[in-house]
Amino acid sequence: MNRRHFLTVSGSIGLVTATGLDASAQGVGAGRQYLVLQKYSFGTEEQRGGFDAFMKEVALPALNRLGVQPVGVFLDPKEPRPVYVLLPHPDADSALSMNQRLLADAEFARQGAAFIDAPKASAPYAEIESWLMLAFKAMPKVELPAKGPNRVFQLRTYESPSLKTGQKKIEMFNDAGEIRIFRETGLTPVFFGETLFGGKMPNLTYMLGFEGEEQQKAAWSTFVKHPDWRKISSMPEYADARVIRGITNTLLKPAPYSQI
Repeated sequence: MNRRHFLTVSGSIGLVTATGLDASAQGVGAGRQYLVLQKYSFGTEEQRGGFDAFMKEVALPALNRLGVQPVGVFLDPKEPRPVYVLLPHPDADSALSMNQRLLADAEFARQGAAFIDAPKASAPYAEIESWLMLAFKAMPKVELPAKGPNRVFQLRTYESPSLKTGQKKIEMFNDAGEIRIFRETGLTPVFFGETLFGGKMPNLTYMLGFEGEEQQKAAWSTFVKHPDWRKISSMPEYADARVIRGITNTLLKPAPYSQI
């Protein structure tokens, strides 16, 4: 992986640093993690195999040394080559300085040299899509709700038609009680994040963890019947027709070496 792309959030990160909008310096999101979500795409099985070896043996130990943990690595069973990586950072500075700190790690640079300095002729992946998120105030840190060998994860993104409606949907989770209802009905969250930089904005993304697919289905069935959910979902200001432009839903399984 080359120096411009490894674990970067997006080109917008440079803009944030250049304009002095370092959120941690301004106290924004104090106590809440900054979450980097990446989607790696591969053109060949050789690329994918090299990525797994690099992540397991080089990247995860280096990230943990720098305080980025737990690192989640997730696979889409319906599409064998995309891989999602979740990187929880304690603050904005950690996310913004990730590349520089990794490359300053002598062990990472030595062990991962063939991957991080690969030429175009032997590129280690096809592309990376990245999102930088701020964890919700009602769930400021990543949690590990599922730990069994058959665990599955549900990744959902809610796109909103405008800035204010996007904030309204976040309010529904944070303040109106939707996250509480999730927990009460077995929809156990890994994270909730507001996207600060990435595609299809404005949006929020969250991940749920389950010990298996049957548990996932049962929890959603319980959730839609919950009286508090029925109450808030019937409020006009929270109606999907008003605050949701589109929903992306992906069921994922963890890589064998994933820390989530």
